[in-house]
Amino acid sequence: MGSSPSIVPDSPDRDVYLVLDDFGGRLGRAWRETPEGDTGRAALIKDLLDGQYSNPACVVAFNIVEGRARDVTENIASELRDRCGERGEVPELLQDFLEHHGH
Repeated sequence: MGSSPSIVPDSPDRDVYLVLDDFGGRLGRAWRETPEGDTGRAALIKDLLDGQYSNPACVVAFNIVEGRARDVTENIASELRDRCGERGEVPELLQDFLEHHGH
Protein backbone atom coordinates (compact mmCIF):
# COMPACT_ATOMS: atom_id res chain seq x y z
CA MET A 1 0.00 0.00 0.00
CA GLY A 2 1.40 3.39 -0.99
CA SER A 3 1.61 6.26 1.41
CA SER A 4 -0.24 9.54 1.00
CA PRO A 5 1.81 12.71 0.68
CA SER A 6 1.97 14.87 3.78
CA ILE A 7 0.01 18.12 3.84
CA VAL A 8 2.64 19.59 6.17
CA PRO A 9 4.59 22.10 4.05
CA ASP A 10 8.37 21.87 3.68
CA SER A 11 8.51 25.45 4.92
CA PRO A 12 5.98 25.40 7.77
CA ASP A 13 6.17 29.12 8.62
CA ARG A 14 3.74 30.24 5.93
CA ASP A 15 0.03 30.19 5.30
CA VAL A 16 -1.30 27.14 3.47
CA TYR A 17 -4.64 27.47 1.68
CA LEU A 18 -6.95 24.49 1.10
CA VAL A 19 -10.34 24.35 -0.59
CA LEU A 20 -13.38 22.34 0.44
CA ASP A 21 -14.96 21.49 -2.90
CA ASP A 22 -18.58 20.38 -3.26
CA PHE A 23 -18.94 17.66 -5.89
CA GLY A 24 -22.69 17.37 -5.27
CA GLY A 25 -24.92 14.36 -4.95
CA ARG A 26 -23.43 11.18 -3.52
CA LEU A 27 -19.87 12.43 -3.92
CA GLY A 28 -20.45 15.27 -1.45
CA ARG A 29 -17.69 17.56 -0.22
CA ALA A 30 -13.98 16.85 -0.01
CA TRP A 31 -10.78 18.75 0.74
CA ARG A 32 -8.97 18.92 -2.58
CA GLU A 33 -5.51 17.46 -2.90
CA THR A 34 -3.11 20.22 -3.88
CA PRO A 35 0.61 20.04 -4.66
CA GLU A 36 2.62 21.84 -1.98
CA GLY A 37 3.80 24.51 -4.40
CA ASP A 38 0.19 25.41 -5.18
CA THR A 39 -0.99 26.00 -1.60
CA GLY A 40 -0.10 29.70 -1.44
CA ARG A 41 -2.67 32.47 -1.79
CA ALA A 42 -1.58 33.59 -5.30
CA ALA A 43 -1.72 30.03 -6.66
CA LEU A 44 -5.11 29.48 -5.02
CA ILE A 45 -6.57 32.63 -6.63
CA LYS A 46 -5.16 31.62 -10.03
CA ASP A 47 -6.56 28.09 -9.73
CA LEU A 48 -9.99 29.38 -8.72
CA LEU A 49 -10.06 31.82 -11.65
CA ASP A 50 -8.89 29.06 -14.01
CA GLY A 51 -11.76 26.78 -12.96
CA GLN A 52 -9.67 24.16 -11.17
CA TYR A 53 -12.41 23.60 -8.57
CA SER A 54 -15.91 22.20 -9.23
CA ASN A 55 -17.88 24.16 -6.66
CA PRO A 56 -15.72 25.70 -3.92
CA ALA A 57 -17.61 25.82 -0.63
CA CYS A 58 -14.97 26.99 1.83
CA VAL A 59 -11.34 28.09 1.93
CA VAL A 60 -9.21 27.54 5.02
CA ALA A 61 -5.73 28.92 5.71
CA PHE A 62 -3.48 27.40 8.31
CA ASN A 63 0.00 28.12 9.60
CA ILE A 64 1.70 25.33 11.51
CA VAL A 65 4.35 27.49 13.20
CA GLU A 66 1.78 29.98 14.46
CA GLY A 67 -0.58 27.16 15.46
CA ARG A 68 -3.64 28.62 13.80
CA ALA A 69 -6.24 27.81 11.20
CA ARG A 70 -8.96 30.16 10.01
CA ASP A 71 -11.79 30.33 7.53
CA VAL A 72 -10.71 32.82 4.84
CA THR A 73 -13.62 32.18 2.48
CA GLU A 74 -14.96 35.75 2.67
CA ASN A 75 -11.50 37.28 2.10
CA ILE A 76 -10.85 35.05 -0.91
CA ALA A 77 -14.31 35.81 -2.34
CA SER A 78 -13.60 39.55 -2.01
CA GLU A 79 -10.26 39.22 -3.82
CA LEU A 80 -11.87 37.10 -6.54
CA ARG A 81 -14.62 39.67 -6.98
CA ASP A 82 -11.95 42.35 -7.50
CA ARG A 83 -10.04 40.19 -9.98
CA CYS A 84 -13.19 39.34 -11.91
CA GLY A 85 -14.00 43.05 -12.09
CA GLU A 86 -10.57 43.69 -13.60
CA ARG A 87 -11.11 40.88 -16.12
CA GLY A 88 -14.64 42.00 -16.92
CA GLU A 89 -16.09 38.52 -16.36
CA VAL A 90 -16.90 36.01 -13.66
CA PRO A 91 -16.02 32.41 -14.55
CA GLU A 92 -19.15 30.25 -14.47
CA LEU A 93 -17.70 27.89 -11.84
CA LEU A 94 -17.25 30.85 -9.45
CA GLN A 95 -20.68 32.44 -9.79
CA ASP A 96 -22.33 30.48 -6.95
CA PHE A 97 -19.28 30.89 -4.72
CA LEU A 98 -19.27 34.68 -5.15
CA GLU A 99 -23.05 34.93 -4.70
CA HIS A 100 -22.88 33.05 -1.39
CA HIS A 101 -19.77 34.64 0.13
CA GLY A 102 -19.17 38.27 0.93
CA HIS A 103 -20.53 41.35 -0.77
